[in-house]
Amino acid sequence: QVHLVESGGGVVQPGGSLRLSCAASGSIFGINAIGWYRQAPGNERELVARVTGGGGTNYGDSVKGRFTISRDNAENTVYLQMNSLKPEDTAVYYCYARILSGAAYYSYWGQGTQVTVSS
Repeated sequence: QVHLVESGGGVVQPGGSLRLSCAASGSIFGINAIGWYRQAPGNERELVARVTGGGGTNYGDSVKGRFTISRDNAENTVYLQMNSLKPEDTAVYYCYARILSGAAYYSYWGQGTQVTVSS
């Protein structure tokens, strides 16, 4: 069994920063992709940032230039550095990972962490 453990959410003022982390633990043979999605009330879940197994990255257009995704050397933890936060960044942020566990790949979601940007 694989678990995704998220941390780092909270309440910040506009222009502030937060760093989210997501650690994957359990029976992990490899990580095909890991990253972050978010969902605000009334909106569909959207890609924030992700890292593929080959090291490539993707960012949502709304966060490019402000957010940075990175991995540690073990490739079982992903970080999202969020700078210059705006009220429209307010959402529940979900860690997502596609993980090789045993002989197959499985998709996992974290429970979500609330990010609120408000004065």
